[in-house]
Amino acid sequence: MNFSPVYQPFELSAEQLREAALHFASNPLYLDNEEWENDDNPYRRQLRPQVLQHLDFTKKLSRSEILNYESLAAQRLLTTIYESDLMFLPQSGFGEKYEDFKRFYSSTNRALGEMIRPALERHSFGFLDDEVEVTGKWTRASLEAFLRDLENEQPQPSLAETAIEKSSDPARAARMWLIQFIPDFMSEASPMIRNVMGHYGPVQSDWFKVIIDEYGYGVHDTKHSTLFENTLSSVGLRTDLHHYWQYYLSSSMLLSNYFHYLGKNHELLFRYLGALYYTETTLVDFCRRAANLLTSVFGEEADVTYFTEHVHIDTHHGRMALEKLILPIVDACGEAVIPEIVRGFEEFKVLAQVNDEDFAAQIEWMDGGPTNKALHEPVWEGIQQGRVTAPIADLIEPRGELSNTHCHNGDELCHIVSGTMKFVAGFNSHQILEAGQGTVIRKNRLHGAIIESEECVYQIHSVGDYRACLS
Repeated sequence: MNFSPVYQPFELSAEQLREAALHFASNPLYLDNEEWENDDNPYRRQLRPQVLQHLDFTKKLSRSEILNYESLAAQRLLTTIYESDLMFLPQSGFGEKYEDFKRFYSSTNRALGEMIRPALERHSFGFLDDEVEVTGKWTRASLEAFLRDLENEQPQPSLAETAIEKSSDPARAARMWLIQFIPDFMSEASPMIRNVMGHYGPVQSDWFKVIIDEYGYGVHDTKHSTLFENTLSSVGLRTDLHHYWQYYLSSSMLLSNYFHYLGKNHELLFRYLGALYYTETTLVDFCRRAANLLTSVFGEEADVTYFTEHVHIDTHHGRMALEKLILPIVDACGEAVIPEIVRGFEEFKVLAQVNDEDFAAQIEWMDGGPTNKALHEPVWEGIQQGRVTAPIADLIEPRGELSNTHCHNGDELCHIVSGTMKFVAGFNSHQILEAGQGTVIRKNRLHGAIIESEECVYQIHSVGDYRACLS
């Protein structure tokens, strides 16, 4: 009996991928919310399935496109897919949420997620192939010298930190900042655990020591995620997981998902090690600055133990990552793996920069609410005078209609014909728009809206670049 199997890598066509993504996101857990926040339900995530049918996830996003809506949609999907491997329980018990628990962890939900995950990863992280190039002959000695150079750098405050300090509302900006860390810090080290399963010698055991540190050596009160919850509570934020889902920036999820991406795909093990070294080493000074910044903004009421603990522990973890994980891995596996270690280091560095720039721009957008509202009049006048020809969407919505947060790939003008809209630009940032008023919506900026009159008639003009309306 002849058997000649033909091996074909798994790949979905654009249409198959679109259908599979829509199938996954149509789970009742993932439909639009009627409230801005999720109430102690870690399984609820707003994926806006009604929009997914218009997106092409087979395309690899470029650096210039990585903050577009397609990226936000993909990161929300990936966060949901990755976290179906993790265990979450509501803080207040199940009640009616037991059905949501079963839906979230069902074999159907997990299988549908795995079908689309590889394509979403190429779509989201493929741009790094163009951003990072590792060339030349690498040796164990040159790798060690390259990595140790990071210890000698003189780090400067990030754009995000500067944006908070200069914000018209530093407390609001700092809370928005803390919200961005939730996808990572609340399930800290979970992606790393994927790499300590199996059997590969002493490095495996040393890596497990890092994870034990993250989990407080089995003492819940000293577990790092518990310390972060204390920070959130101390500045008036909720600690139920993904309560603030609608305020996560795509770049914040991109940064968090990168470690899930590396951990989920074991062929990227060596990249994980490079990224781990970068983050553990740079976190030392970052956490010192973060503790000082939060204390400056909120005073002594801010519990910054999470950050001060990392100043101590990440000094140790950075040294361990190099001396106990990376160099022994090179000794065991050979110098051929070094370019992958360097690539992980450089890729995470790129993603951190993307996130830093994105968050600073979001704070500027949140602070600029009155200015963007004032811009409505001259931009509207420019449209009326025909300076630009912009596609128009005419919308009529009833009281309480919530437009879950999203972003646009170009500037748009929201013009209220009648009624009242509460336009939200981020956590605790909004403008009230009445008939004849409106606002410029900046490209890539996270926003949403809720109707506060019996009915609201409004228009969205896709102007591309609002400045063209002013010339």
